[in-house]
Amino acid sequence: MKRTLLLAATAALMIGAGPALAKKQLVIVVKGLDNPFFEAINQGCQKWNSENTDSEYECFYTGPASTSDEAGEAQILQDVLSKPDTAAVAISPSNAPLIAQTIRSANPTIPIMTVDADLAKEDSSLRKTYLGTDNYQMGYRIGEYIKKAKPNGGKICSIQGNAAADNILRRAQGMRDALTGQEGLAELKGEGGWTEVSGCPVFTNDDGAKGVQAMTDILAANPDLDAFGIMGGWPLFGAPQPYRDLTRPLADKIASNEFVIGAADTIGEEVAIAKEGLVTALVGQRPFEMGYMAPSVMLDLIAGKEVADPVFTGLDECTKDNADTCIQK
Repeated sequence: MKRTLLLAATAALMIGAGPALAKKQLVIVVKGLDNPFFEAINQGCQKWNSENTDSEYECFYTGPASTSDEAGEAQILQDVLSKPDTAAVAISPSNAPLIAQTIRSANPTIPIMTVDADLAKEDSSLRKTYLGTDNYQMGYRIGEYIKKAKPNGGKICSIQGNAAADNILRRAQGMRDALTGQEGLAELKGEGGWTEVSGCPVFTNDDGAKGVQAMTDILAANPDLDAFGIMGGWPLFGAPQPYRDLTRPLADKIASNEFVIGAADTIGEEVAIAKEGLVTALVGQRPFEMGYMAPSVMLDLIAGKEVADPVFTGLDECTKDNADTCIQK
């Protein structure tokens, strides 16, 4: 009898110990695991874990294998929201309308925030806050660098990622506003001296090789092109050698501002490329900081604390002249 009671008590302790050992998940869902930008977010997430080993929560990083897999990201979000150990989610929407629809369908009771990329303004009530780059300001600064180099304007093409990515659309708008001094133009047709050439913007689905190919095709079709505005660093960090091969013959023109390339991000080999003089200016984000801060913001949301909306993580700006010192340490 005593042995039976002892076994029952031991089993009860083991059953009770199970849930206590399982940590609640602070989930970060990114657009794709194939992108070094998002790996930097993962590194920030893991640093938070290493500094909070005694917490009942852990940061969990996930996303589809490919950045171009919009449906895959939405499915992962749906799966994550159905799990009982998910305590909060930070999502980087690749396709903002699709992610908004997924959130509506799931009707979650846990806090949802966005990181890196936001939902469209009309869907902002679906998330508690946005953590990441001021994307409009990022695009605006890219536009200011281009305008400073060519104050009289010219012909320009913007290289963009996903046509439904809200963060990229905001950057493009910021660039157009900076170039023209006007707000809200969907296309440049001579305003401020700037004209977007036929076939632009080019959407590359965040694929570096496609970005370089698009730049090659646009230059071939428009030998009098004056500038590229690259709204994400995909061609530079995703295909650095092909990018170098394409732009090295333009190095003298870039140095003299006869040809201008303003690009987003400062990851991978981008700063080295700036140091080589193959891009006019980079305006970079701070993805590691996004990943590191996201768990703390999610915990504040879980606790019902007041959280600012948005929470911006700042920008780094790199040129050939400051490439050795431009990244915040």
